[in-house]
Amino acid sequence: MTTIPANPDESQKSSVRVAAVQRRTLGTLTAAQVTSGMGVAVGFTLSSVVVTNLSGSKAIGGLAGTATVLGAALFALPTAKASGRGGRRTGLTLAYACAMLGCLIATLAITVESWPLLLAGLVLFGSGSAGNLASRYSATDLSPPGHAARHLSWVVWAATVGSVAGPNLAQPAEDLGRRIGLAAYTGPFVLALLAFAVATVIIMIGLRPDPLALARSLAAGTPREPGTADAPPAAKVQGGALRTAWRSLRESPAATRALVAIAVSHTAMVSIMSMTPIHLDQHGASFSIIGLVISLHVAGMYVLSPLVGWLADRIGRVRVLVLGMALLLVSAVLAGTAGEHAVAQVTAGLILLGLGWSCGLVSGSAMLTEAVALERRPAVQGLSDLVMNTCGATGTVIAGVIVETLSYGTLGTAVAVMVTATGVWLALGHRGTGRSHLASA
Repeated sequence: MTTIPANPDESQKSSVRVAAVQRRTLGTLTAAQVTSGMGVAVGFTLSSVVVTNLSGSKAIGGLAGTATVLGAALFALPTAKASGRGGRRTGLTLAYACAMLGCLIATLAITVESWPLLLAGLVLFGSGSAGNLASRYSATDLSPPGHAARHLSWVVWAATVGSVAGPNLAQPAEDLGRRIGLAAYTGPFVLALLAFAVATVIIMIGLRPDPLALARSLAAGTPREPGTADAPPAAKVQGGALRTAWRSLRESPAATRALVAIAVSHTAMVSIMSMTPIHLDQHGASFSIIGLVISLHVAGMYVLSPLVGWLADRIGRVRVLVLGMALLLVSAVLAGTAGEHAVAQVTAGLILLGLGWSCGLVSGSAMLTEAVALERRPAVQGLSDLVMNTCGATGTVIAGVIVETLSYGTLGTAVAVMVTATGVWLALGHRGTGRSHLASA
C-alpha cells in the first residue's frame, strides 16, 4: 500500500510515523466504540418488547429488530460514500448523527404510543450500527500486511464494554426516566442519544489525520506528516460506488465468499437474537433476566474477537469462517431445543451465537478488505454492510413469522440448515482454490 522512499532512513521514519497515526486511530475508534456500542445495545434490548406491547402482536414486535437492521443496511452505503469522499471521520459522524435523530423520534413515538412511528425511529436508530460496523474498516486503512484481522478485531472488541453494559443499563435508565417525568420505556433511548453524542465528539476530535485519506496519500506516493491537514480523497471511481462494488465482487471470488459468509453469520445472529427477548418474555422471564441473557450474548460477540483476529491472521480466513458456521450451528441447536424454563441452555446458545458471529465478521471483513484494491474498498465495504444488514432485516421478518405461526424451535432449525449449507460451501470452495494467500496467514 505504501510507496517506499529511495532513502532507507526516510522509509523507516515514514513507517514509524504511520505506526504512530495507526495507534492514535485505534485508540480513537476504541473510545468511540465503547460509547456507541452502549447506545446501540441499550436501545435495542427492549425495543421488540415495547413494539409488541404497543401493537399487541409478536410478529409486529419482531419488526423492531427488522427496523434496526434495515436502518443499518440503508445507511451502509451513505456512510461508505461519505467516507470515500471526505474520509472515515465524515462517514462515522453522519452515521451517529442520524442515530441521535432516531433516538429522538423513538422517544416521541413511545410517548404518543405510536408503534409505526417507533419503527420509523428505529430505522434511523439503526444508523448507529452502520457507524459501528464502518469503524472496523477504519482500523484497517493503515494496517501493515498480515495484521488487518488483528487490528480490525480490536475495534470490534472495543464495543464489549458498552454493548455488555448497555442491556443492563436499560432498567436503571427506565427507572431514572420515570422519576424525572419521562414516559414509560423512553429512558433507554434518551441514554442512547447521549451515548451517540459522545461518540460523535470523540470521532470529530480524535480521528485526525483521517486514516483513509492518509492511506490514499501514501499509496499515491505523497505521504504527509501526521498532524497536518488530511490528504485529499482519491479521485472518484468511475461508474459510481454501487456499480464499482458489484464489479469488484464479480472480479474477486474471494471477496464474494467473504461477503456471503458475513451476511449469513449476521442473518443467523440477528434472527435468533431478535426473537429471544420475546421468547423469554412470553415464558415469564423478567426484564433483568432478559437483559442478562442479551449481555452474555453480546459478550460472546465481542470479548474473544482479538483471539478470532489472531486466528484469522495465523491459520487463515476461510478456516475461521468455517469454524464460525460450526459454532452458529451448535448455538441454533441449543437455543432451539431448550425447554420453556431452560434459561441456562438458551443463554449458552446465545453465547455461542455471538462467538460464531464474531468469526464471520472479523475473518470475513479482513478477507473482503484484502481482496480488493484500496480505491475500491469503501464502496465494497459499504456494499458488504448493505447486503449483510438487508439479509439480517429479512431474516428478522421471517423469524417473527416463524415464531408467531410455528415456534422458536422451528426458527433454530431453519438457522441450523442455513449455516450448515454455507459452511460446506466455504469448505469445498477453499479446497478447490487450494492454499491461496487469502486462505492462509
